[in-house]
Amino acid sequence: MKMKSTKFLLLLLSLIVVVSYTATAAPPPTCPADVSSDCGSGEWEGDFFPGITKIKYEGPTSKNPLAYKWYNAEEEILGKKMKDWLRFSIAFWHTFRGTGGDPFGAPTKMWPWEDGTNSLAMAKRRMRANFEFLDKLGLDRWCFHDRDIAPEGKTIEESNANLDEVVALAKELQGTRIRPLWGTAQLFFHPRYMHGAATSPELGVYAYSAAQVKKAIEVTHYLGGENYVFWGGREGYQSLLNTDMERELNHMARFFEAAVAYKKKIGFNGTLLIEPKPQEPTKHQYDWDAATSANFLRKYGLIGEFKLNIECNHATLSGHSCHHEIETARINGILGNIDANSGDPQVGWDTDQFMMDVGEATLVMLSVIKNGGLAPGGFNFDAKLRRESTDVEDIFIAHIAGMDTIARGLRNAAKLIEGGLLEELVRKRYESFDTELGAQIEASFTAGKADFDLLEKKTIEWGEPKVGSAKQELAEMIFQSAI
Repeated sequence: MKMKSTKFLLLLLSLIVVVSYTATAAPPPTCPADVSSDCGSGEWEGDFFPGITKIKYEGPTSKNPLAYKWYNAEEEILGKKMKDWLRFSIAFWHTFRGTGGDPFGAPTKMWPWEDGTNSLAMAKRRMRANFEFLDKLGLDRWCFHDRDIAPEGKTIEESNANLDEVVALAKELQGTRIRPLWGTAQLFFHPRYMHGAATSPELGVYAYSAAQVKKAIEVTHYLGGENYVFWGGREGYQSLLNTDMERELNHMARFFEAAVAYKKKIGFNGTLLIEPKPQEPTKHQYDWDAATSANFLRKYGLIGEFKLNIECNHATLSGHSCHHEIETARINGILGNIDANSGDPQVGWDTDQFMMDVGEATLVMLSVIKNGGLAPGGFNFDAKLRRESTDVEDIFIAHIAGMDTIARGLRNAAKLIEGGLLEELVRKRYESFDTELGAQIEASFTAGKADFDLLEKKTIEWGEPKVGSAKQELAEMIFQSAI
């Protein structure tokens, strides 16, 4: 009996040791996203968004601000899943580097995980926050500038080494599911770029810009990026009195040609994108709008190598609607990506607000559907929280609302297309061209031979033409009924 008791005690002791070892061998729990927390030594891995679970689709009747009402990723619309029509992406610079500062005020945001530095350790912490955020939103794409994800060093070698270290972590965190929608180089913040980058009058700056873009294309390729963007924040002029505009445009074209050559050299198959903007920070930027950019690409023989990244707020700054810019890019065969944001008509600068106007989103989606989608592009949320929104949960609410707005636009656009009333209205407006003479006019001149002699003869034969109604109010009624 004593022997059995001893064996039982030994067995019990062994179980306690095993349980104790298992408990101590398990990974330690992560700490809250607060730099003041006592998290022990080693690389900090916090729970950046405690209390926020994965965002789910709950439908239009949901009152939960942390749920999707209109975006249902797996739902099919016009034969394609919502997630494939929209291909949403998070902009690292606004979401994790935005401070709430503006031209008239100091920063208002200091997220709990920030320590006030731009160190490599802090860069890695932000990167971990980025991937937790993506996971909780259920998204698999993100966008970045090189200098936003890694600190700039004293030399380009040091900057590249910093970037390599952060990108290695990003590669690990991405796994096989997540990839960048696009990457880019930040060629506008540093004082060296005050006169431009590819259009700088200083050869040294031109060369430095090329080296920085070379590295940015390399890391975008390494991370599996689907596109690479050029935003010419300072590629333009303040005054033509001291500017050789023709020479600067020629230099920019040579720069783009070199980028195409390098992309092909390293086997990067992503699309190269140019992002039009009329002004700000320069008085006049060379890629003013979609039409200007298309003309530039054609003049320099680059139309087959580049597409456009249309930003809605940039469209309104150039005096256009977002719909106009997207349609202009689409009909020129160069619609590549959309930076989904909007501006405020009462504010004269680029406010980068989340798109919340369902009507605007519906117009945008009408063009995207006509384009057959955006892949390998998508919708990047180049948008930031308002200065006055300072809670961590606001980051989620803003993106959920933006995603729901565009998803609702997709649903509305599909409803308009399936109803056919708007398409029929447009068809009737141009039906006089659905004739033999109309076909001759719409063919090439040589093929159609609808010359001025023939058109004069028809005018004499027909007399004064009858001009029908445009039915604009009816078109607007049909549109409004869908939204």
